[in-house]
Amino acid sequence: MASFSEYQEYIDQGVDWVVEILPNLITAAIILVVGWWIVKFINRLVHKFFQKKDYDLALESFLQSFISIALKLLLFVLVITQLGVKSSSLVALVGAAGLAVGLALQGSLANFAGGVLILIFKPFKVGDFISAQGVDGTVKEITIFTTKLNTFGNQVAILPNGQLSNNNIINFNAEDTRRDKIDIGIGYSSNIKKAKDILLEICADQAGILKDPAPAVYVGELADSSVNLTLRFWAKNEDFWEAHFKVIEETKLRFDKAGIEIPFPQLDVHQKG
Repeated sequence: MASFSEYQEYIDQGVDWVVEILPNLITAAIILVVGWWIVKFINRLVHKFFQKKDYDLALESFLQSFISIALKLLLFVLVITQLGVKSSSLVALVGAAGLAVGLALQGSLANFAGGVLILIFKPFKVGDFISAQGVDGTVKEITIFTTKLNTFGNQVAILPNGQLSNNNIINFNAEDTRRDKIDIGIGYSSNIKKAKDILLEICADQAGILKDPAPAVYVGELADSSVNLTLRFWAKNEDFWEAHFKVIEETKLRFDKAGIEIPFPQLDVHQKG
């Protein structure tokens, strides 16, 4: 059995170690507390700075998140170094941990890189209406890893930036105006010229439809049961959908009034006596 003197030796070594590390531990705790307060203070300053400046909302959100994470990592390095971990050892440790985390989080790193590409090349910005990854919606927020869309039904769709930056995107707000294309079938016995004139009159009556470029109507196809007319017109983005639905409604009402038939599938049954 160990003698009392041996236990006393272990106790003395432990006390010496605590006394030796205690100043560093206290200093590290002070650095952590003060540093955390400084990080929060800088984050508030960054937020106020972006509020005063008219920067892109996507850039603001991305940079604020990036600055916050970078400052916290820097604080972590300072605290660990103060506890006696050598810089060379810390670099090796961070490198090994970074490799392990990188292999485990390849998708997240790809999303981060995708977010950077979106901010650099700007295929869309906050407020744009886009179609991507099978989802249509208005861009609500662009963060480090994801982009949030508000859909027609006011749901929030969250798309990974990695896939978003590497696939097709349709930005409906990239230009100020949009062209609509509506196909309308009329019966073979109907007057084509009269139908075209009615469609052009409808466009002329709609304030949201642009006069230049002028609306146009063409015979697009001689189908099995109808003559298909193609109506094309231009409208500003904010007027597009109202004009689209109004033209469809007015077409049915005015064709009925003018006696122009819009064919529909039907089945004739003949009974033999």
